[in-house]
Amino acid sequence: MKPLITEQERETAFKFPKKQEIIDKQRLPVRYHVEDFDVEDRPRRFLEAFAAILKHTNYRFVLDHYVKVSAKCSRCAVACQIYLATGDDQDIPCYRSELLLSVYRRHFTMSGILRGRIFGDPGLTDEQIQEMADSFWNCTACRRCHFECPVGIDHAIVTHLGRYILSEIGIAPRALVVSTREQLIGKTGNTSAIPVPALLDSLEFLSEDMEEEKGIDIPFPIDQEGAEYLFVPAVSDFLMEADTLMGNAAVFRATGDSWTVGTGYFDGINYGLFYSDHVLEKVVQKIEAEAERLKVKKILIGECGHASRSAYFFYPTFCGGKDALPVINIMEYTYQALKEGRIKLDPDVVTEKVTYHDPCNIVRSGWIVEQPREILKAFCKNYVEMTPNRRNNICCGGGGGTVSIDEIRPYRTMVGGRVKADQIRATGAKYCVAPCANCKKQLRELMEDNGIDCEIVGLHDLLYKAIIFESAKKSEVIRGENSRNHMEEV
Repeated sequence: MKPLITEQERETAFKFPKKQEIIDKQRLPVRYHVEDFDVEDRPRRFLEAFAAILKHTNYRFVLDHYVKVSAKCSRCAVACQIYLATGDDQDIPCYRSELLLSVYRRHFTMSGILRGRIFGDPGLTDEQIQEMADSFWNCTACRRCHFECPVGIDHAIVTHLGRYILSEIGIAPRALVVSTREQLIGKTGNTSAIPVPALLDSLEFLSEDMEEEKGIDIPFPIDQEGAEYLFVPAVSDFLMEADTLMGNAAVFRATGDSWTVGTGYFDGINYGLFYSDHVLEKVVQKIEAEAERLKVKKILIGECGHASRSAYFFYPTFCGGKDALPVINIMEYTYQALKEGRIKLDPDVVTEKVTYHDPCNIVRSGWIVEQPREILKAFCKNYVEMTPNRRNNICCGGGGGTVSIDEIRPYRTMVGGRVKADQIRATGAKYCVAPCANCKKQLRELMEDNGIDCEIVGLHDLLYKAIIFESAKKSEVIRGENSRNHMEEV
């Protein structure tokens, strides 16, 4: 079996000297949404929230295992791009996990409780809580370190649990809290605060633009009851990823399958995956409610890694178990249609060098790996791979929700994303395909801040350039003949 971490990566990991002046300069403070209560009361509130979560979830089983086998060998350091960039011991994944595991060991195991009483250990302090808050949000939760742990500890799960507990006592990044509040109780019901009239205007404009460019009517079906697919992209696509949306619609126009965008709910973003299981559940249930309202047969998530993962893995958990509707990603749909010959692509349109970025949330588990590559190779003559790639690919540097925290952009692009920037630069690609809303935002900022000449696009952006409609060709011929006849009459 091929090792996930190469010997070269191992050697490189220990060559980076510590650069504390860079770390201090770039690691800017996160603006937290903090509830109004006495700071001295935070340790008690933290432990109460921790106890409640342990009582009502299965995290205790995981933590019981981790504290028994807890490794501090730091082998995970060689897989962590944050540590590779900083060389700071505090960025080693197992160090970060130990911050929370030590609290569990001291306050929620019999041996820890007895030891604390015998030696007079006061337990959790406010300083520890602050250290956890700062440390957990340095992590991109990419889970690459999981492959290197000799005892199988998933440090991203520990990081998520730590963030979950902190959010329960009112400590969470303001950017995420504001967005999810609008999504769950706001007037628009989505993280980008897009009202339905604006959505409809945007889709109508895109349809007109596609008809003018492709010579064929390519609609966005709205509130079509009984459609095969409910299409739920990241809502930010409606604002910033017009080419991706046009590519999505063009694929459906070519296949002829029934699909719809719902006006009751149209946001695939689920920030709960990053910091709160309560939010995660509520957002998934909003998708379920829209699917039931429109009586669709399947849930189709757009080009977004975390939106896809949160729906694919947690829709069955929170919405019906084995009876839940199937959830697929748009790239899976497009790949199947291409295999069946229902999509025709022009191999001469995209001649520039193209590379592919694997979003952590869909590749790390081995879910979507080869499908997008097969699609790109079908019409991109000059396709190149990054190194490393596939399940071992490097995170964009803005994973785990950190991309939404604009105040730490210098840290994300100059420290957390440094290794990724070097990886993209080495390919010499003109286009980097990143089928994820968060990855696109982070990588565009990464290219800008690191001075790299590479355009970040979605997979369906390029596909839209190359897709062929036979009926459009016929209509163009007819329009051309009519035009010539008109000129002859004149």
